[in-house]
Amino acid sequence: MSETWGRYPSDLTYFEWAKIRRLIPPSPPIGDDRRTSMREVVNGVFYVSRGGCSWRMLPKDFPPWQTVYGYFNKWKRAGVWQQIHDTLRGEVRTEAGRDPQPTAGIVDSQSVKTTEKGGRMGTMRARKSTVASGISS
Repeated sequence: MSETWGRYPSDLTYFEWAKIRRLIPPSPPIGDDRRTSMREVVNGVFYVSRGGCSWRMLPKDFPPWQTVYGYFNKWKRAGVWQQIHDTLRGEVRTEAGRDPQPTAGIVDSQSVKTTEKGGRMGTMRARKSTVASGISS
């Protein structure tokens, strides 16, 4: 593998893996003996995320899609992905000379406009199609 990335542009560099590796949960002391590279699992997750393909379309040079998805789902439920995001965001902000935690947020007032039309009363009622559903009157 090259120093910048591996087989795919979504693969982690050595530097990126060094940052994330410490945030991956260790293998439990009893039972789950990891035979799979956690770096390859993360690379598989990033491949699916960046490429937008389904888990079953994960190339064969990654661990089996069931393994990659299993870790992804387990870590999602345990909050590992959120912890990785929060930790890396804090490091980036600190390196930029900013507070590790953001202190302000922006709400776009153009996103939702229901009050100008009178809220619920100002919207049109949906009609049921009798043709598509095969329902007759």
